[in-house]
Amino acid sequence: MDREPASRSLVGAAWRSLIPVSVAAGVALCIGGGADVLHHRGRGEHKEHAAKPAARSEQTSPRFVVGVRRGGTALVVRDVRGGADVGLPVAAQPGRLFQRVSALKDGSYVVASYAARKVTFQRLELKASGEPKALKDLPKAAVPGISAPYSDLATGPDGERVAYVTYRGTAGRVDVVSTRTGARKTWTTKLPARISSLSWNGDTLAFVWSPLGRTTGRHQVRVLDTRLPSGDLKVSKAVLSLPKGAATAVLGRDGRTVVAGLAGNGQIVLQSYSIDTRKPARVVARQASKGSVARLDADHTGTHLLVSAGDGRLYAGGAAIPGADLADAAW
Repeated sequence: MDREPASRSLVGAAWRSLIPVSVAAGVALCIGGGADVLHHRGRGEHKEHAAKPAARSEQTSPRFVVGVRRGGTALVVRDVRGGADVGLPVAAQPGRLFQRVSALKDGSYVVASYAARKVTFQRLELKASGEPKALKDLPKAAVPGISAPYSDLATGPDGERVAYVTYRGTAGRVDVVSTRTGARKTWTTKLPARISSLSWNGDTLAFVWSPLGRTTGRHQVRVLDTRLPSGDLKVSKAVLSLPKGAATAVLGRDGRTVVAGLAGNGQIVLQSYSIDTRKPARVVARQASKGSVARLDADHTGTHLLVSAGDGRLYAGGAAIPGADLADAAW
């Protein structure tokens, strides 16, 4: 994988005056003038609201977060307003462990579980109150391989495509599978690296490539055209090298913007970058925190960010939610 240069962060004061910046999550991320909002590490394109740059559905952040408990034994629903658990935990099936969770635009969630070198997927539905309603198998969707603690999941907005990363030693493999038909494509690499921060944009799957061992270098955002046949992951293209201190990023809907999570000097900063210029564009938001940015995800509308921080908190919707017991979370 090749390396690309990255520029230093710049503070966009004019941009910050347009949006609330007291909390790094729960922000409407209008990249490039107010029309382009971010997608989930698992979101494809959705329709714009005609003549409404900030529709009500885009302004209101979700009320609930679904998390995977560390160890993978259960799913929990947590109220953003106060951080209390809602309803009873959903236990994993005997012999299986939950791994990752991703939100869909209909308010449900796709959950990955693992056992015996095989990853399967379920859909979790919630009641209006936030209590778990049903956990249903997606029987045709499965990915063979070893799911590691650092594996990652991305789903399209309708849940019709799932991307998942498995590992053989330190080498990762990206599978894209249809939840409707079970058809699957696979891209592999022999290079030691972590593959994380998956996000969809149409047929494009973006991810952060983090070399390991002797090849250790700067974290790099790469994109993969999933219309290509299965093959070597080297067919993906580098679009941005993240600055020092950044290891998480999500791709904008226009495919030309990336927002990265940076941490340092007692704060978390969400910084947007232009893929065309490889330079910083705007500071989207700031949050006082001594933790790193462990994960960065958008909500099911694609307009609000959820920051999972190294201080054990989830920053979302104007609140700091307890999250030290969670291995993954989505809203």
